[in-house]
Amino acid sequence: MHIITRKRINDFAQAHPDARVSLQHWFTIVRKTDYASFADLRKTFPSADQVDRFTVFNIGGNKFRLIAAIHYNRKKLYIRHILTHAEYDRNTWRT
Repeated sequence: MHIITRKRINDFAQAHPDARVSLQHWFTIVRKTDYASFADLRKTFPSADQVDRFTVFNIGGNKFRLIAAIHYNRKKLYIRHILTHAEYDRNTWRT
């Protein structure tokens, strides 16, 4: 998958250093894998969820949430938000 944009990962990891290793691990896996569908992605990330048109990944033992728009046909993943669990629970990312 082509991940757009890594800058969001770097910015979040700078603000939350305890997320750096987990985000890098997620990035490495996703970058090297071409998923054909959400069901295919769930084989690697069983805790991933579909929320509206987004895919939500639990990162760092569920301490962080990475929200992405995935276009399986084009093999592109757009990182929309990376949030702490508390920020995610406020649901402000949906607006």
